[in-house]
Amino acid sequence: MRQNAKLNNFYKLPYSTPNMRIGLLGGSFNPAHEGHMLISEQVRKRLNLDIVWWLFTPGNPLKKNDNLASLNERISYAENLIKSPNIRLTAFEAKYGFNYSYDSLSYLLDKLADRRFVWIMGSDNFYNFHKWYRWRDIAKLLPMAIYARPGTNRKALFSKAAINLRNFRLALGKEKLLPNSKAPSWIFLNGISSAQSSSKIREKQK
Repeated sequence: MRQNAKLNNFYKLPYSTPNMRIGLLGGSFNPAHEGHMLISEQVRKRLNLDIVWWLFTPGNPLKKNDNLASLNERISYAENLIKSPNIRLTAFEAKYGFNYSYDSLSYLLDKLADRRFVWIMGSDNFYNFHKWYRWRDIAKLLPMAIYARPGTNRKALFSKAAINLRNFRLALGKEKLLPNSKAPSWIFLNGISSAQSSSKIREKQK
């Protein structure tokens, strides 16, 4: 019962106020790791965001979910891992049955239209972005910050999505303009990176 009550708290959206600059990092977080924290803090600082929300998906439509831990387990693990007061967790997607990022982001933009949202994505995900449901429409919803991940930087910059959106890419040095930029707009950020991944951690745990 206690676990369910705790999870119910995360079905709610984190507290926010009008004009707040909010970074959105979606994923399974199976499990969360230092790479997730690093990208969150680096993007937050460089874009001058107020906060970063981690959106815990019920399951990734592009991946097998056989080894997916329960939502409660994933959130509890992330809670124990996070040391930053600038990261908030939410599982609202599970509450409303959203399986696709397009649906989740559309909901947030409708419910909290006076916030300044930025979609955060690692270069590994941006490389496969064209496989996402309604990816072109996602790009039109809100600005995107793509952060370098080991082994995928060059591939990501020559991906189908990068080529399709090349005219909307902001130059380095304009990071702080991104949250107020009209979508589609995106920027590619190089910086400190971590080789950690959820799949590697799960392999070690076997």
